[in-house]
Amino acid sequence: CKFCQNWDISKSREMDRLQDEASPQAIAAAALRLGCKSVAFTYNDPVIFAEYAMDIADACHAQGVQAVAVTAGYIHAEPRREFYAKMDAANVDLKAFTDEFYYRICGGRLQPVLDTLVYLVKETNVWTEITTLLIPGKNDSDEELRAQCKWIRQNLGADVPLHFSAFHPDWKMTDVAATPAATLSRAREIGRLAGLNYVYTGNVHDESGGSTYCPSCERAVIVRDWYQIGGYHLDEAGACKFCGAQLAGRFQKFGRPFGPRRIPVRLAQPA
Repeated sequence: CKFCQNWDISKSREMDRLQDEASPQAIAAAALRLGCKSVAFTYNDPVIFAEYAMDIADACHAQGVQAVAVTAGYIHAEPRREFYAKMDAANVDLKAFTDEFYYRICGGRLQPVLDTLVYLVKETNVWTEITTLLIPGKNDSDEELRAQCKWIRQNLGADVPLHFSAFHPDWKMTDVAATPAATLSRAREIGRLAGLNYVYTGNVHDESGGSTYCPSCERAVIVRDWYQIGGYHLDEAGACKFCGAQLAGRFQKFGRPFGPRRIPVRLAQPA
């Protein structure tokens, strides 16, 4: 996309030289060794390397590690079935809610992405979340955001999490200003008014917008400050400890917070 926020990762030859060649089994073993609950495929879209991603997912599942796809959701129906049969969760970029935006800025179409979202929510057991990068003057009008949130509520349900994240000038769209924090807050409120239970802000420091609230009692049950967990008030089944209401999601016993650490992982074995 012309506004790609991670183009330096997806296109960098320097990054290629830094990467280790690793078998699916080596990746699964590294995840297990580091105590990771899941392995995520992203930067670039895993449909680009679908066969490799599926092999890694199989190796991870054999070790009790789950597989997550971070994707634009742009894929034909037949490979879509095969690919998502291997995935446990997906975060799908819904880049805008107009076909014109997709055609002119992304070089694609809107409908295939909507089809993927409906397929994931209605026909699979893949935990699905949506991210929309808000670009000033391009996809952030009240009208478009209301239409998007209404469609999600009507076609996917109230419990699909929606993340509105901030744009910064990059790649081929350096003439557009960064997204104001107020735009993200406005979008989040539009989503909440549309009946969506889990609407978040991202790429900005916003503890309120990054936290999860119980749809029943409206208390904060997962308090997030960037990557830090400041409070966790759900039981092992995902029920609110304040009122007992069940939250949507995949839950287990809460361990220690991982925090903002970045750990370099060496996958290749020394010669």
